[in-house]
Parts: sequence; structure tokens; C-alpha cells
Amino acid sequence: MREAGIGERPFFGASESDIAEETAIANRSRLAWRNEQLRVWDVLQLVTPWLLLTTATVMYFVSALPAEGEGLWPDGAAVLGLVVVSALWVLFGHTLPMRRRTLRPVPAGVFFVGLMALCVTLMTYSDVFLVFTVAGFFHAYLLRPWLLGILGVLTTSVVLNGSVMHVWGAPTPDVLAEFLLIVTVQTAAIGVGIVLTARTEPEERRREELVDRLEAALHENAGLHAQLVAQARESGAQDERQRLAGEIHDTLAQGLAGIITQLQAAERSSSVAGQTEEHVARALRLARSSLTEARRGDPCRRSLQGSSGERTFPTRCAR
Repeated sequence: MREAGIGERPFFGASESDIAEETAIANRSRLAWRNEQLRVWDVLQLVTPWLLLTTATVMYFVSALPAEGEGLWPDGAAVLGLVVVSALWVLFGHTLPMRRRTLRPVPAGVFFVGLMALCVTLMTYSDVFLVFTVAGFFHAYLLRPWLLGILGVLTTSVVLNGSVMHVWGAPTPDVLAEFLLIVTVQTAAIGVGIVLTARTEPEERRREELVDRLEAALHENAGLHAQLVAQARESGAQDERQRLAGEIHDTLAQGLAGIITQLQAAERSSSVAGQTEEHVARALRLARSSLTEARRGDPCRRSLQGSSGERTFPTRCAR
């Protein structure tokens, strides 16, 4: 049957589910390394400020203060208060917005300025907090546009190296030249990474979203293809039922026409002895033959037999 044959063949040459699976595997293998890098970078951005702040705080209270505990007040208390403020600043200005993906350019810039102010204040108590200042390099990657990121790297480098080299007083020309060289090289090296990240990371994240959408669309197309195949098969079965119903109708119509003809002939020959019985016998044979053909061609006959043995013909099958 032609319709059924069409329904059994895929409409688009290859199975949509196979295409979706192969495309998904290819995209995952091609982007897996990049996605892993993005995840590692996100974790690093979240963890680094806390790790550096904890390290600097432990180093300060272990090494910077006297072993006997002298000098814990007031410097130690002030540093502890600044550490608590820094922790709250990192939590509400950096960690929570990043986890919720709500970090915006203006709040990121405000957080960076506050971070540098806290680092400078902490380094007035001990140079060991330059370790915490390194967090400014990592946060500079989050500043947008990328020019602000480079400015953030420059600021962090000036604060960090200025405190280490003590250039805020009256530095010698050699120290100042060394300071400028270090700041320039450091800003250029880290700034290149910021420029590359600013250009490639958004594209990679958009590409990842597009791949997810493509996979979802392919799976949806596979479902639609399965529905089309099912509809084609159902259409073919419906056509077959209609064809069988037409054949049964024609057969029954011919049989009933023959029965009527024989009965009419029997009525006309009722006056002639023997001919009436012959016409009635022929009509009976035609009726039995028509009933046999109807039972043989009815696709619903077996399933429509009830528990009592009586056959019924619902509207769907009768049509």
C-alpha cells in the first residue's frame, strides 16, 4: 500500500534522533575543554579573594605580632576589624553577585575601589597584606569595558609595588625607575590576558548557549518526526480500512442485488411448480455467500466478538 510505504520511510533521509545525538557528541567534544576552563576560572574568581585574605590574616597574627601577645591592642584589634570589614565587602560585593550572576559593571567598579582602599589601609599596619592586594588582579578581569580592566590592573600594580618598594616617600631615581618598569611590564602582561578574555569569553558563553539551544531544537525535531511517522502510518491504516469497507460494501451490494432478483423471480414464478423453491434456494445461497465474504473481509470481526459470542459492529469499525 503506497501510503503505508511512505509512512515507513524517514521523511528526511536520516533519523533526526541520530543527527541530534551525533551533533551533541561533536559539540561536546569540541567545547568540553573550553567549558572546563570557564568553570575553573569561575571557581578561581570566587575562591581567590577568600584564600588570599585568609592567608594574609593568618600570616599577620602568627608572624607580625609578638609571640607573647604584646601589641595585640590596639593594632591587632584594628586589623581584625578591617579583616571583618574586608570579608563582608568581598561577600556582598563579589561572591554573592558572582554566584547569582548579577554582577554588573558599575557595582564591580565600586567594589574594586573599596577593595583597593581596604588593601592600602591594611598594608599601613603590615606589608603582609600585600598578599590580599593580589586579589585586585583577579577582580580586574571582571571590570567592563576592558579599558577599565586594564586600569584596574594598573591601579593594583601601583598599590602593590608601591608598598613593597616604599616609593611613597622620597625614592631614589633607581628605585623609581625600577618601580615604573615593574608596573609597566606587569600591567602589559596581565592587560593582554584581560583583552583576550574580554573578547573571547562572551563569545564562548554565547556559543555554549547556542549549542544547548541547537540540541534542544534537534530533539524537538526528532519528536516531530516521530509524530509525522505515526500520523502517516495511521493515515495508511485508515485508507486501508476505507478500502476494505468499500470492497465489503460492493460485495454486499452485489449479493443483496442478486437476492432481490431471485426473490422477484420467485414471486413471478409462484404459479409454476418447482421454480419458486429453486429461486428461494439461490437467494439463500447468495445470502450465505455475502455473509461469508463480509466476515472474511471485516478487520474488526475478531476483536468485536463479545463474551456471549454475539458480534457487534461499532460505528468506527462499521465505517
